[in-house]
Amino acid sequence: MKKLIVLLTISTLSSSAIAQETSWFESLKSLVGLGDTTEQSVEPNTSDIQSTNGLVDMLTSSLDVNADQAAGGMGAIFNYVKDNVSTEQFNQLANSVPGVEGLVSQMPDISKLGSGSSAGLGGLLEKASQYSDSLKSINDVKKQFEALGLKPEMISSFISTAQSYLDTEQGQQAKQILSDGLGKLLG
Repeated sequence: MKKLIVLLTISTLSSSAIAQETSWFESLKSLVGLGDTTEQSVEPNTSDIQSTNGLVDMLTSSLDVNADQAAGGMGAIFNYVKDNVSTEQFNQLANSVPGVEGLVSQMPDISKLGSGSSAGLGGLLEKASQYSDSLKSINDVKKQFEALGLKPEMISSFISTAQSYLDTEQGQQAKQILSDGLGKLLG
């Protein structure tokens, strides 16, 4: 359990501005017994990569949701993006933000849910989704948020937080792909 906490702390710190110095990061790893001083690592510099762990942490702290809600909600959003960009673009996003596929696997399964409310705008979206794949995808994201105990109005807050998280020099490409894939959901 302690190693898990240390690994999560290192992961979070590695994407921070403080961790930009490789020597600082390597010193921290050595301090907790995770450094290997005999071999040179050939993995990408983790200080240049943002992971979904940091995104989930940001969502939980800024939106007052729990980790399962944050992961499932972002999974639903990333799945929507996956369906609305090319495979190549989604692979670029997944490579830029490690853990995206893991979040997609955490979105709630709504296939067994019945139809939503037949009253009001929710009922109109439910009815319209039967005739349009695009509206069906939007309705699915709404249902996934509801299955997580989140209000559909929070979708835009999740998206804004994700865009803020990716608003770094190394996150610009991922932010652009996210925005491209969310076109119809935002508009």
